[in-house]
Amino acid sequence: MASVVNDNAVATSERQESPPSMVERMTLIMDSFGGPQIRLSLEDVAGRTNLPRSTTHRILEQLVRLRWLERNGRDYGLGQRALGFGGREEGHGALRTAAFPLLHNLSVRTEMVVHLAVLDGAEAYYLDKFGGKAAVQVPSVVGGRVPAHCTAVGKSMLAWLSPEQIDDLYRDVLAKRTAHSIGDLEVLHQELIRIRARRGLAFERGECFQHIACVGAAVRGPKGPVGGISLVGDVRAPLERLAPLVANTAHAISEKLMGDTARKHSARFETVLVPDEPQSPALTETVGRILALGERGEWF
Repeated sequence: MASVVNDNAVATSERQESPPSMVERMTLIMDSFGGPQIRLSLEDVAGRTNLPRSTTHRILEQLVRLRWLERNGRDYGLGQRALGFGGREEGHGALRTAAFPLLHNLSVRTEMVVHLAVLDGAEAYYLDKFGGKAAVQVPSVVGGRVPAHCTAVGKSMLAWLSPEQIDDLYRDVLAKRTAHSIGDLEVLHQELIRIRARRGLAFERGECFQHIACVGAAVRGPKGPVGGISLVGDVRAPLERLAPLVANTAHAISEKLMGDTARKHSARFETVLVPDEPQSPALTETVGRILALGERGEWF
């Protein structure tokens, strides 16, 4: 009897000391995210699961590619595939609630279409769309996805990622939606540098849909972008003049999400717009207005 007991104890000990299977490791990692709003770094996940850092990183990246998780900057959170099992709306509920009245107001004031989106890997995922009758002329849909590098809202969020993260996202050839889409990784890096120089303001004309132009800005959380908004118009629309409205709206949503911490994490606007063409009088006026916003601390 004693021998049987000892044999069982040894077997139990071996099971406890043996490394968990891949399924068990993935389950440990997924369970470490206690809810759809939780954001964890690589070190956080490794600490919660007691898995080696290298193993944790490899599995995290696999889960990101399969859309079980999403990555914003250095932090990870539940992705669209995981949230689709019962939490997609809950996962982005706080963002949508904070954004709804402000985006509705922006759409009414400008009589243009407004988007709310989140970054999911290399794609922009649309959470909301405002615009009344004008919305039918814009072929985007709530719940739809587009390549992030082809849209102003997507580029505004990509600009907050490091160059290394951009390289990781775009290992393959960049998909082009139109003849105006960015199809080269080096060109995308240059575009994101320009967006950073404008403190996050992104523009696109005919890059996703031939007849559409957009201006976008990211909605920020304490550790990076949690979403983005864009104002959509005809490809000839003078969106530069409306850029301050978009920037102020994105900042207001950030403040609603973070409260007083938004001001602590806000970056002062100290650089001017860097247009690809000579500045028009309207654009020059816009730059002055943006600089004035920055001096008053209204820009982030």
